[in-house]
Amino acid sequence: MRVLVVEDESSLAELIKEGLEDEGYSIDLAYDGEEGFDLAANEPYDVIVLDIMLPKKDGFEIVRDLRSKGVKTPVLMLTAKSTTEDKVLGLNSGADDYLTKPFSFDELLARIRALLRRSFGEVESIVRISDLELNINTHEVKRSGKPIELTSKEYALLEYLVLNKNKLLSRMDIVEHIYDYSYDYDSNVVDVLVARLRRKIDRGFDEKLIHTVRGVGYMVKE
Repeated sequence: MRVLVVEDESSLAELIKEGLEDEGYSIDLAYDGEEGFDLAANEPYDVIVLDIMLPKKDGFEIVRDLRSKGVKTPVLMLTAKSTTEDKVLGLNSGADDYLTKPFSFDELLARIRALLRRSFGEVESIVRISDLELNINTHEVKRSGKPIELTSKEYALLEYLVLNKNKLLSRMDIVEHIYDYSYDYDSNVVDVLVARLRRKIDRGFDEKLIHTVRGVGYMVKE
């Protein structure tokens, strides 16, 4: 999943980025409100982690402007302010959740996962397709009960395909959701990644779950 973190405290932003990347997320960073709004309004993110007190454009204004433009990406607001009035203002601006600083990384991760589950239709922590099983919280993958070891990018691709099961995803869709903004697009990289994943998920099984639509993209279906 692809996450935008808008935070002007560079040390905190880098810590969040590092932690989420270790969990397999693709992360873009913005350090002021204008840059954050521009990315959020024009790039396809699955979750936005947004500080309130930002230079150039504050978090409340960013959320209001995003919602007025029809951007529905879930927003988790971060702030040092803990008063009820501030929380109400943030939620009324269009945010989906609110986390007060200082916070533990585990709580941040749990809030992000909850927003992702909600945005994909309240999916359970364990997702199953045929005999394939994904644990979204632990990133464990099994097929017919046998554990499958995946790299972080292989897992990110599989999770994206599974959460969009029966939906055709183009190579660009895949790039935009599992790589960060700085990635230099190369469709061959996607094809190679899919081929690696297919060997681990489908090889040795009569039922193939990962399907190619030639010249268009990929999908997971039973």
